[in-house]
Amino acid sequence: MSSSTVVLITGVSKGIGKALVEEYLLRPNCTVIGTVRDSTKYDELKSSPTADGSRLLLVSIENTSQSDPAKAVEEINAAGIDHVDIVIANAGLSPTPGPLDTYDIQDIMDAFTINTASPILLFQAVKPLLEKSRAPKWLSISSGAASIGKLEVHGAHFVSAYGISKAGLNFFTVAVHAANPNLIAFAIHPGLVQTEMGNQGARMQGLEKAPVTLKECTTKTMAVLDNATRKTTSGKFINIIDGTEFPW
Repeated sequence: MSSSTVVLITGVSKGIGKALVEEYLLRPNCTVIGTVRDSTKYDELKSSPTADGSRLLLVSIENTSQSDPAKAVEEINAAGIDHVDIVIANAGLSPTPGPLDTYDIQDIMDAFTINTASPILLFQAVKPLLEKSRAPKWLSISSGAASIGKLEVHGAHFVSAYGISKAGLNFFTVAVHAANPNLIAFAIHPGLVQTEMGNQGARMQGLEKAPVTLKECTTKTMAVLDNATRKTTSGKFINIIDGTEFPW
């Protein structure tokens, strides 16, 4: 498997994750590892078109589980995959929005478990495979709602569970960058994308649907990853729609 580019993407049953799987499989010699709650399902995803030398492996990760990431890496090793070049931490949860002064603290704890703690557990489990890559990259799918600098502008106080937990993901991403000089690690704001979550957010802003298509999101995300370097990209929070940096 050493000649194959290996991409691991979490939360691929729908939305951005599913679209990224489909696009990467159309690249030749690309092994795509996708995480879902139950890898015995998703026959449609398993039958996605593939380019020459490319294949899909689904592994099970329930994002509230502390043991699933390590078990998934065992499955990856058993499949003969000896390294991972790119990890895209995409799986996420956005609880029902509401004012912080009456917000259910359990919603914040649930969001933190999935949006912050689960990627950390994944990184701990997959790091040995990343270290075997010639150019390892870690990408966190964050959100503009996580930007403390633009919190008031975005009105992100109304999606506090989502924003707080994604801000935690941002901190973790920069920590990975700082602690691993041979690794490229960065976060992105993917835009307000036409997914279930994105369209819900768009309606909250008075829009009929989100303005960014899945195709635009995946194309620009993959382009940023293709061109990412330690000097120009790592440790940054990037708006992939216009290429600017978000304030933390």
